[in-house]
Amino acid sequence: MTRTKAATAKPAAIEISVLVPVMNEAGNIRPLIEEISTTLSGRRFEIIYVDDASTDESPDELASCAADIPELRVLRHQTRAGQSAAIRSALLVARGDLIGVLDGDGQNVPSDLPALEAALRAETGDGDVVGMAAGIRARRQDSAMRLLASRGARWIRRSLLADTHPDSGCGIKILHRSLFLQLPFFNHMHRFMPSLVRRHGGVVVGVAVAHRPRLRGTSKYRILDRLLVGISDVIGVIWLLRRAPRQGIVTEVTVGKTATVKTATKTATKAGKKTGKKASNRGVGA
Repeated sequence: MTRTKAATAKPAAIEISVLVPVMNEAGNIRPLIEEISTTLSGRRFEIIYVDDASTDESPDELASCAADIPELRVLRHQTRAGQSAAIRSALLVARGDLIGVLDGDGQNVPSDLPALEAALRAETGDGDVVGMAAGIRARRQDSAMRLLASRGARWIRRSLLADTHPDSGCGIKILHRSLFLQLPFFNHMHRFMPSLVRRHGGVVVGVAVAHRPRLRGTSKYRILDRLLVGISDVIGVIWLLRRAPRQGIVTEVTVGKTATVKTATKTATKAGKKTGKKASNRGVGA
């Protein structure tokens, strides 16, 4: 039986996957999904929400959205695991070459995603270089106590981790999926993304983004808890940074297929000695 082209054609590749972790964010879900869809209209994209064992109406709202928006995929944790674990769950099933991340409380603005992507592409191009474009909130819409705590955490990261990014806690970012999958996973790792990206040889570019006040629901983090947990996290990240990979960019060496079977070994040996002169390199990691 002859198959038609339509039957055998592969689906178009996803350009960007937007990951959104949520826990008890009913009321914030549909407006944010609709904003993401509008921002990426005309692109090949997917939105992956991860419900971290919500106990409010979030599961119902997500189910309703999934029925209306074909680009939406929904995962659910049976047991609450935290924001970093939720992002990781989404990353493992994401299909886009680029990964966008947003907080699910609606304070990040999806219309900033194109600027982040443009900045990342300008910095890395289409070659071997990989990296992350991370948001810098110009006018944070948070309480004075939360802003003060963030300044303290930023001072600690800069002093102990040499993290020069001015807003590591900003939830909106875009990075290459190939790089993201290489980063070490641990609880709260989303707060240390700039340091972890640089640890793996990636570049980090900061982009000014908007920040909105929370309109519904309440923050899941208490200031004191965040500070106390942050101390142990910093110690762990220091340990990781001291054991960073040393191999630099890994490239796959390819040789022409003109050699005969008898001379294949000899040709490969010559290519190994003259890497960079007669061989072309294709990046596969950072």
